[in-house]
Amino acid sequence: MNRIFVVVGILLLALVGVVLFYTTYGPKTDSSAVGVVTISEDIPVYGYKILKAYPHDPKAFTQGLVYYKDDILYEGTGMWGESSLRKVDLKTGQVLQIHSLPSEIFGEGITLWGDTIIQLTWQHRKGFVYDRETFTLLKEFSYPTEGWGITHDGTRLIMSDGSATLFVWDPETLQEIGRISVRDDKGPVARLNELEYIRGLIYANVWQTDRIAIIRPDDGRVVGWIDLSGLLAPEDRHARVDVLNGIAYDAEGDRLFVTGKYWPKLFQIQLIKR
Repeated sequence: MNRIFVVVGILLLALVGVVLFYTTYGPKTDSSAVGVVTISEDIPVYGYKILKAYPHDPKAFTQGLVYYKDDILYEGTGMWGESSLRKVDLKTGQVLQIHSLPSEIFGEGITLWGDTIIQLTWQHRKGFVYDRETFTLLKEFSYPTEGWGITHDGTRLIMSDGSATLFVWDPETLQEIGRISVRDDKGPVARLNELEYIRGLIYANVWQTDRIAIIRPDDGRVVGWIDLSGLLAPEDRHARVDVLNGIAYDAEGDRLFVTGKYWPKLFQIQLIKR
């Protein structure tokens, strides 16, 4: 009988050893997702090189930023009594055209769709569609969440509400047709804010950080991080300067632009892998 106990004890110890070894050295998995996703590689982190710095209106609480063409940007700004839609000259920072929102509306992200501009609002749960040239309001629409950032992939609109979920909309009906749960190797990535679709990937500001997440849209996996710490120099940080927010991409010129809320500068940057 004692020999049986000894043998069983040895087998149990061996089994525990195998489990501990696999837990420690085996592949890490995300068991909360549908199916099992193996995470076997480190997520790359990119730093930056400033290629150019441009003037930016320090009174603009930047919520959305889009590059159009010929060095023209469209910008959506927030804050009660300050929210607006703007057409901006990249090189000078001059506001060429502006549409102010009602004082009770807190503006959020914008995107270009054909000849229109779509703008979200924060807690009013409604958005606006404007004529791109005239800023004439064409229609209003509603959605069930807060509005933070918005972009598109050429066929679908993609919006954020500050959570770890991105919502996919039909651009014609402006109704939800899907969702993307965003995760990195540590779990869900929340506080997703301003969005930009760049070469098949979604770039998302993470609110109250100096980071941009690079997200694969088919499964929501974060495939890269951009660390923009120190981008705005101490001498440019006036009293109202707020967080990093605002990503725009010139596809034809392959130029990446970033700025922040109440920042006096907008930067063209080049990503550098660490």
